[in-house]
Amino acid sequence: MTFRKRYTGLIENYRDRLPVSDNTRLISLGEGNTPLIQLQNIPALLDNKVDIYVKYEGLNPTGSFKDRGMTMAVTKAVEEGAKAIICASTGNTSASAAAYAARAGITAFVLIPDGKIAQGKLAQAMMEGAIILQIKGNFDDGMRLVKEVASHAPVTIVNSINPYRLQGQKTAAFEIVDELGRAPDFHCLPVGNAGNITAHWIGYSEYACFGENKGTETCAYCDGNCKFKRDAEVDSRPTMVGYQASGSAPFMRGEMVDDPETVATAIRIGHPQSWDYAWKVKEESGGWFDECSDEEILAAQKLLAEKEGVFCEPASATSLAGAMRDINSGKIPEGSTVVCTLTGHGLKDPDTAIKQSTAPVVKVDADLEQVKNAILDNM
Repeated sequence: MTFRKRYTGLIENYRDRLPVSDNTRLISLGEGNTPLIQLQNIPALLDNKVDIYVKYEGLNPTGSFKDRGMTMAVTKAVEEGAKAIICASTGNTSASAAAYAARAGITAFVLIPDGKIAQGKLAQAMMEGAIILQIKGNFDDGMRLVKEVASHAPVTIVNSINPYRLQGQKTAAFEIVDELGRAPDFHCLPVGNAGNITAHWIGYSEYACFGENKGTETCAYCDGNCKFKRDAEVDSRPTMVGYQASGSAPFMRGEMVDDPETVATAIRIGHPQSWDYAWKVKEESGGWFDECSDEEILAAQKLLAEKEGVFCEPASATSLAGAMRDINSGKIPEGSTVVCTLTGHGLKDPDTAIKQSTAPVVKVDADLEQVKNAILDNM
């Protein structure tokens, strides 16, 4: 019998493209290797024909893309002798930080906005043993405090200002190119703190450098060390498109937003930490930013679940909501290959999902005739 090699996480899988050594102790939960799902039913509803794929990051160990960056951030923190990590979070970062700290045997401190976090995310951080500090303020207040306290206490920040976070998150771009055999024409992402759109661009740029230079020339991304072997050799990069919630859209306003508000809690961020990097991504890729209303976001979340069977949290659906609008308008041209990142699982925020669900709940007695009639009445 031939056994398939066991997948052991993204650092091991892309070790040659990440800042680790043979002696580095890897803190991993088997993250990465998430499905790239081609949509079959939604494209038929659009005005222009395109191929749409969703990168379902909700199937990472703690249910969001944050695990990609956290495995690297905590691995390097442990390697450098840290005994505790700290983060500000709207939910997903806290859940991920708590899980990887537990795996590493160190302490996680998480600052979350009081009353502004989905219960599914709070439950994760609590169960994983994090020390939770609920602040009377928003994410941006928490981020300010995290940066201040790190200069007074022996803790390592694991928000996306930690450069190892982006190193881990860039691997999503590697996986997409490996699977498609090329870079997509457009990559659409929700934008909150803007670390993820930055990380994807780093990944695509490193892969394109490999395709162009074969390790013989110096470039801004790898210093001429393009020696990694992947399943595809490409020399193209996608147009990067970032969508924000209308109530939390500093990139659309051209300035920071002090009191962001949106049902998409994961991107309820008015002061993105990767502000400058994200503008650079827009310029280098020829992309754009846009915004979606809460109504558009929730409609896309529901449509994706009902038509494709993919259940993501509201913030995730922002990428699809914006992409569908730009496909219908022709801004994303007919014939394009589009990848939309779904950043988190729908179970992260069950309350919001239940509120908009229209699926009937039919109460019947435990009787064959009643069950049969209920089925026939709803066919």
